Amino acid sequence: MSFFITHIQDPDYGDYYELAKPGYIAIIALMIIAIAVAAIIVGRKQKTERFSSKTLAFAGIALALAFATSFIKFEMPMGGSVTLFSMFFITFIGYVYGINVGLITAFAYSLLQFIQSGGTYFLSPFQTCCDYFFAFTALGLAGIWYKKKNGMLIGYIVACLVRGLFHTVGGYMYWMDYMPEWFPVSLTSIYSIVYNYSYILAEMILTIIVLQIPPVKKAIAKIVTMAQSDSKAVSSNAKTAAN
Repeated sequence: MSFFITHIQDPDYGDYYELAKPGYIAIIALMIIAIAVAAIIVGRKQKTERFSSKTLAFAGIALALAFATSFIKFEMPMGGSVTLFSMFFITFIGYVYGINVGLITAFAYSLLQFIQSGGTYFLSPFQTCCDYFFAFTALGLAGIWYKKKNGMLIGYIVACLVRGLFHTVGGYMYWMDYMPEWFPVSLTSIYSIVYNYSYILAEMILTIIVLQIPPVKKAIAKIVTMAQSDSKAVSSNAKTAAN
């Protein structure tokens, strides 16, 4: 266990334990395996849309909207930024077309995010995966709630939380040296959690509020109907999206 967990003896804070890098890597590996297994199991059970021309068109539009709105940022006091609902466009595709299309679209989005803000600077391949490829691909997990009641909202919340989890693990492994001096030393152990979820939760809450506005709900229901117009479950999914 000492290979994964480090025992630290600090004169100021006493004895405590923290994960070593192999421990973080093991956790990430387990999460990736869990996501892959879930995607395979759910994908087999879901009778999702195939990659038709319509699916590609809607996925491409969502990807373009997510990428464009990711440039519209509002900086947070601790760092990080709240975008103009960029995460929602990716999770929405997963909800409309299922886990397979959702993960593929989200992975494409992770590549765009890497090019946009991380393509010229990274600390290690694993850090890049935590901050970009794993984190943004996790948005595709919203597809697990394809055709489920309130699936759009539940999928969005879960996907955002999982994205934050990858950022948080990467933060503990690579970015703790950037913790500001004003941050309480006694709370060092939760710094990465506070930093990453401060902007992710802010955007998530704002997006959820906007989604509850009646005209927005009706517009989204119509878009779902258009996107699934060849499906036998059009009407039921449109009603689900409006709930």
